[in-house]
Amino acid sequence: MDFIDYYSVLGIPKTASDEDIKKAYRKLARKHHPDLNPNDAEANKKFQQINEANEVLSDSEKRKKYDQYGKDWQHAEQFEQARQQQQSGRQYAQSSTGTGDYDFSDGFGGTGFSDFFSSMFGQDAGTRSERRQATFRGQDYQSELHLNLRDAYTTHKQTLTVNGKNIRITVPAGVENGQKIKLAGYGAPGVNGGPNGDLFITFVIADDSRYKRKGNDLYVTEEVDLYTALLGGEKVIETLANKVKVMVSPEIQNGTKVRLKGKGFPIYKQDGSFGDLYVQWQIKLPTNLTDEQKELFQKLATL
Repeated sequence: MDFIDYYSVLGIPKTASDEDIKKAYRKLARKHHPDLNPNDAEANKKFQQINEANEVLSDSEKRKKYDQYGKDWQHAEQFEQARQQQQSGRQYAQSSTGTGDYDFSDGFGGTGFSDFFSSMFGQDAGTRSERRQATFRGQDYQSELHLNLRDAYTTHKQTLTVNGKNIRITVPAGVENGQKIKLAGYGAPGVNGGPNGDLFITFVIADDSRYKRKGNDLYVTEEVDLYTALLGGEKVIETLANKVKVMVSPEIQNGTKVRLKGKGFPIYKQDGSFGDLYVQWQIKLPTNLTDEQKELFQKLATL
């Protein structure tokens, strides 16, 4: 995997503060957001790199490892363990009364050293030609998939681009904002034949202009005219799936709520199960009354 300088990606120095990182990320994320750059593969790739850089540099522990190990930061603990084992092996060799030909690979469970280890621990770490290079799991990737509420309502296919590769996935109905899924093996290639990393996808669901979602329930405000509010009647409500007729009780008050059971959002990976839809009535007062209508209201007021 090619080395990506996360500091350069965000346009900040290595001495940048947490606040500097946050500001740079927000600015660049807005500029390269897929919604603002439709069908722009380069902008999409840049957006992925920005998210990846922010995910590492905004975490103090990950940033510390990245500053020390660069692209191999995810293997920091393995490198440190290898360093300690090598030191122990040298001490053993020095104290041995045998030939002194100590096989350092024994201290690593039979695995040898890559060029990275050689540069860190000295050339003696990789002198035996038959010694295998150490293998490591590839880096995990992080990505975001932006949906609207109606997208999240149904199971459908989506294609996203990660590090220049198009990945087609099935999005199950009912995913929530901020929910994360893992695609095993879709991360960076492993080092020296090690397993691939994983791809973690976070769903970002935009607010809807009509419906408000709370868990699996939906909330909507519907206008009802004064006459229906007083006398009762029927009101046609549009749900995300279809249109339904709802009975309006006589003399309802402004802000009254009714529940439509099973007309809310689909429950994640529970086929046929739905939350509820809550309808709040908003009484619409008549305007531009005629003289006759005003006279009738005046009569009502005196009763």
